[in-house]
Amino acid sequence: MTALLHMLSYAFMRKALIVGVLVSLCAALLGVSLVLKRYSMIGDGLSHVGFGALAIASAFHLAPLAVTVPVVALAAVLLLRLSQNRKINGDAAIALVSSSALAIGVLSVSLTTGMNTEVSSYMFGSILSLSRADAVLSLLLSAAVLLLFIAFYPRLFAVTFDESFSRATGVRTGAYDTLLAVLTAVTVVLGMRMMGALLISSLIIFPALSAMRLCRSFKGVVCCAAGLSVGCFLIGVTGSYFLETPTGASIVAVDLVAFLICLLAGKK
Repeated sequence: MTALLHMLSYAFMRKALIVGVLVSLCAALLGVSLVLKRYSMIGDGLSHVGFGALAIASAFHLAPLAVTVPVVALAAVLLLRLSQNRKINGDAAIALVSSSALAIGVLSVSLTTGMNTEVSSYMFGSILSLSRADAVLSLLLSAAVLLLFIAFYPRLFAVTFDESFSRATGVRTGAYDTLLAVLTAVTVVLGMRMMGALLISSLIIFPALSAMRLCRSFKGVVCCAAGLSVGCFLIGVTGSYFLETPTGASIVAVDLVAFLICLLAGKK
C-alpha cells in the first residue's frame, strides 16, 4: 500500500492513470461493436494512418493531436466506404490504406527530423510522457466519445446486430456506421500515446473477446468488456511501474492473461 501511494504521489502517474482509464473505457465500448461487425482490424489500420499523420506533424512542428485526429477520422470514413465496396475486400482496404500511410510517415521522418523520441513514443507507446495540453485534450475527447456512445447506444446496438433490418425500419445505418468509425478513429489516436501504433488494436479487441466468453447479452458484454479493459489497464500500468517494463506491452500481457482465463471459464 505504501508503494502504491508513493506511485500516486507523482503527478505524471495520476495524469496517465486518469487518461488511460478513459481511453481504455472508450476502446472497450467501441470494440464490442467492431468485433461483432467484423471490423476489429480497423483499429490496427487506423493506428498506422495515425502514425503517418503524427510523423508528418512532427516533421513540420505542428500540434500532433490537432493534426492527427481529423486525418484519422477521414481515413476511418474512407475505410468504411472501401470495405462496403464489393470490388475491394474489407481486409484488403485496411491493408492498402494502413501500409501506404505508414510508408509515408516513415519517409517523412527519415527525410526531416529522423526517428526522434516523440515519434518513437507514438510507435511503441509512452503514456507517462503525456504533456498537460495533450492530457486535457485527451480527457475532453474521451468524454465526448463516451457521451456520444451512450446517447446513440440503442441505434448502435441495432446497427451492430442487424444492419439490414435497421435500414428497413428507417434507421440511417450509414450515418451510424460513420459515427462508429469516427469515434473509433478518435479513440485510436488517443490510445496511441498509451499503447503505441503497434499495440493499440489489442486495446480494442482483447476486452471484447474476453467478455464474449463470459456474457451472452450485448449489454452484458459491453459492461464486462469495460470492466476488464479498465482493470487490465490499471494492473498493467502498476506492473510496468514496479517492474520497469514498457507500459503498452505490460497492458497487452495482462489483457492476454485475462483472455485466457475467460476462455477457460467460458468452456465450463
